[in-house]
Parts: sequence; structure tokens; C-alpha cells
Amino acid sequence: MRNFILGFILALLLTGAGYWVVTTKPFGLGGAAKSETAQRYHCPMHPTYVSDKPGDCPICGMRLVPIKTDASGQPESGHADNPAGPESMTDEHAGHQAGATAPAQVPASPSVPGYSTVNLPADRQQLMGVTLVRAEAMPLEQSIRTFGRVTYDETKLHHVHTKFEGFIEDLYANFIGQFVKRGQPLFSVYSPELYATQKEYLLALRAEEQFGDLNEQKTGPKIDMVGAARQRLALWDVPETEIKRLEQTREPIRALTVNSPMTGFVTMKTAVEGLRVMPGDTLYDIVDLSSVWVLADVYEVNLPFVKMGQHAEMLLPYEPGKKFSGRVTYINPTLDEKTRTVKARIEFANPQGVLKPEMYGDVLIHGSRGSGVAVPENAVISTGERSIVFVAKGNGVFEPREVTVGVKVRNLYEIKNGVAAGEQVATGANFLLDSESKLKATLAGAGGGHKHGQ
Repeated sequence: MRNFILGFILALLLTGAGYWVVTTKPFGLGGAAKSETAQRYHCPMHPTYVSDKPGDCPICGMRLVPIKTDASGQPESGHADNPAGPESMTDEHAGHQAGATAPAQVPASPSVPGYSTVNLPADRQQLMGVTLVRAEAMPLEQSIRTFGRVTYDETKLHHVHTKFEGFIEDLYANFIGQFVKRGQPLFSVYSPELYATQKEYLLALRAEEQFGDLNEQKTGPKIDMVGAARQRLALWDVPETEIKRLEQTREPIRALTVNSPMTGFVTMKTAVEGLRVMPGDTLYDIVDLSSVWVLADVYEVNLPFVKMGQHAEMLLPYEPGKKFSGRVTYINPTLDEKTRTVKARIEFANPQGVLKPEMYGDVLIHGSRGSGVAVPENAVISTGERSIVFVAKGNGVFEPREVTVGVKVRNLYEIKNGVAAGEQVATGANFLLDSESKLKATLAGAGGGHKHGQ
């Protein structure tokens, strides 16, 4: 009887102890609970990528690292599926935490296919090296440095020749480079044809004086012999002074003196004494060098900045520090296929004759394309098909936006449309924003927030 009572009391104690264990600690917590919270891994550079197996990140190739968990099996702060914090988690992932309030899901960018809006808290922006720069409306100006070659002004070049056949008798401009003034004698030429025309003119004058105007006595077609002979002399470029001298002296000149038509330098000479000349033969080239042209090579990438009328400067190697100022007066319509350059013609005043043809100098053209909106070049991501910038919308939200890029000005890009002046764009870590945005867009398109390897 006593043994029965002792056995009954022992059974009650064991039953109570078992009940207490069951009610205070779930059965199998040491094994099954741990199996339910299996180790997970994520990418240090792309924390939104999560897997239940070790390996490499499919985005950047970095080794996945384990996600640390606390005593309750939940990821520690900064190591959750989205380490940016609960405020940037999607609805689906927020459901992994009991009692968590699901914030609004970050939407995909409607304007750029394959991209999604990215949410980055300030600490992650600093860690990634993201900086913000404001898009500004500014003058799109660029100084274009190139080299140029001095040449003569083609509008101030004169070829000296005769319009009749003859022979050079006397030579007054004797060498190339000689400076001559307008009206200064160059050479004298004897022409039998010119001599005969002078005689005809004198005969017509005598006949008119002796018999009067024969045209007044004729009833048929009238012929002005005096006028015809005089006009013939004028068409041969016989000076008016010589024709009047002929009328006064009534003596033909044997050799006609040809004078310089302009003030300048003799740059070419074929005339020599005794030379037989034919109509159109060039005997002298005379150039006025009071102003010169400089032909500057402009690369095609700089062509949008070069316009006629722009200011330009030139420095000569042998006169350092001395600047010559000029204006762009013409831009060649064709491109040199070998050098990929276009000739820009710049006109310089040259009253002292310092600039001489065939000199070379360093040219600076102050180019301008007007005004426009510009952002740093490292703010623009070129995909080959489009150009993308990430616009800061506030509260850590970055919106991918397609832009139309214009010319490059130093380290800036002109933005023709897509970004307005005053908006802030991300620079410095755009490749990380780009990969993050593409990953979110891909996961959103697959219908899930994260990959868990389930």
C-alpha cells in the first residue's frame, strides 16, 4: 500500500513537470526551429539580392556573405533582405516580419523600359559615393585651340596681263616681293595692232574735222568711225589719259606703259624685257597684304561651336605674348577625309605687314552654341540605345529618366530634353544605381520582390 502511494505521487510529479515543459518551451525548439530559420546569403554591393545558398552575385560577381540573425531568428538591423531599412521594403518582403506595417511599393519607371525607381537612404548614398549636382541653364561656350596658316586675301589679288599681242620693251617692276603703289609703272609694251588702232582713230578724227559728221549727210545706216576706234582703245585698257594725249598731240605712241592696278607686293612675275606676250598671259601677281586670311583646321567635334562672325585670336611662335585679333568670315562646306577637319577662314588686319603668307600660328576661337541646360558628363549613362540620368526626387528616391544629349562642353553634356534646369541629378556612383534599378525592374517583372531560393 505504501509503495502504491509513493508511485502515485511520483507519477503526479512527472506529469506536472511534463506539462510545465510543454507549456513553457515548444517541443523540438533546438532542432526544428533552427531548421525553419536556415542561413541566408546576400550581395554586399546589391543587398536586395538574397539566396539560401552560398555563391556569387549574378549582377556584379561578388561573393555572397551570410546574413546575420538575432536570437529570435530575424535578420539584424542592416542585414535584412533590404538593408536600406523597413521604410524602403516592398509589401511582400515586409510581410516576413510579424506585425510590420507594409509601406508603398517603389514603382517602376514608366518612361524608361527595364528600369525602376531606386530608394537609397542618406547613409547608403554616402557609402556608395552618390553625389547630387543641379542641372543648370548656362551659356554653352568653348574655346577651340588649333593651328592656322597665314595666306593672302584672295579678294585683294590682281593678275596683270594685256588684252592684245605685243612685246615687252622696258621693265620697271623687276623682282618678286617688290612693293608697288597704285598707278606706278610696271612695264612698257609695243604692239603693232595697238599702234594701228591709234592711227585709225587719228584718221577718223581728221576726217570728221575736214568733212564734218558724215552721218548727217547719209540716209542709210550711220557708222560712228571716231567712236568705234575710241571704244576699241578703251576695251584694250588704254588709260583715258593716254587717249586724251593722243587727241591733243595727234601722234600715236609706240609703246604703251602699263601701270599697277593696286597697291601691294609683287608675288609672281613672268615679265622680262623682249618677251612676246599674248592676250591673257599673266605677267605679274600683285597682292595687298594690309589684311590677310588665316586658314584654321577645326575638328568635326568642335564644328557646332564655330560660327561666322565669332572672335578669334592668334599667337605667333616667334613673337610670344603678342596677340592678333580677327573674325571668322567663312567656314568651308567640305570636310577633309584624311584629317577629319574643316577649314575656317579668319580675317586679320595687317597694317604693319607682320603677318606674312605661309606663316603658322596658334589659333584660339571663342566658340559658342547659345544657351542650354547642362549636367556633368559622369551623370549620363549611355546604354548604346539611350542615355539615362538618375534624377533625385527627394527622400532618397532616384528616378531613372531618358534624356536627349547634345554637344559636349568641356566636362559637361548639353541636355536637350528630359531634365529641366534646377533638377538634381546623381553623379559618382551611377553604375551602382543603374544595376540596382535594372535588378528591381527585373524582379518586379518576374512577379516577386526578392529571390529566396525557396
